[in-house]
Amino acid sequence: MRSFTFNIAYWVLSIGYGLTAAFTALAPGRRATTWVIRRYVRRMVQAMALFAGITLQVRGKEQLPQGAFIVASKHQSWGDGFATYDQFDDLAFVTGDHLEKFPLLGTVLRKLGAIVVNSCGGHTARAALKERAADAHREGRKILIYPEGHLAKVGEKYRYRSGVWHMYRDFDMPVVPLATNLGLFWPQEGFRKTPGIATLEFLAPIPTGLPKDEFLAQLEAAIEGRTAELIAEATGRPITPAVQVPTPNEAALAMAAAAA
Repeated sequence: MRSFTFNIAYWVLSIGYGLTAAFTALAPGRRATTWVIRRYVRRMVQAMALFAGITLQVRGKEQLPQGAFIVASKHQSWGDGFATYDQFDDLAFVTGDHLEKFPLLGTVLRKLGAIVVNSCGGHTARAALKERAADAHREGRKILIYPEGHLAKVGEKYRYRSGVWHMYRDFDMPVVPLATNLGLFWPQEGFRKTPGIATLEFLAPIPTGLPKDEFLAQLEAAIEGRTAELIAEATGRPITPAVQVPTPNEAALAMAAAAA
């Protein structure tokens, strides 16, 4: 019943605020649309607590650096975006172009200054990421990116992509790893929600200037290590490292190759 009630609230909020944001997107500038989306996100976080029984606790905000920086987050749940966006006044976020298939959403994303890239990656996606992230950097905005590029099941991880390192290098911005166990309570895009206390934890910033391999290794170790600890903390089970699995694109290519 909790899951059913929350999902009704989810769609009512999404449709209502989505239509309002699409209308405000016709106005000059980002201010009106940003105001609407911030209210939408806040109401969604409140609905998670009220209807689904998922309470958020946020740790480590005192470690956040001053000025612009990049948040590189674990992505276990559709709720991650709401929970993280709600922590900042103005956040640019990297998202796949699959979201543009929803009516009017592409217009809203562009108005918000979201960094929309090809979900399959590649050189075109990297060029788009660089160009649109540069706009956010010039405006002094914080940027949210999911280095794995896909929603992962609890206990699994995907290969960390290099896009976050290119932004880190090109814009000379510190990167703040973000660990979470929200997927235990709202798994991926799942209908069923489980009541409990979910945690977002901002970790120590990675300073600028590291070479690619060292940076990516440090980022993955921080995010995956702390995420595994948060999962163990919430479940009472031993700490278990996540298992790397192929991305949906990699799995599809492997299946095509096997069938050829």
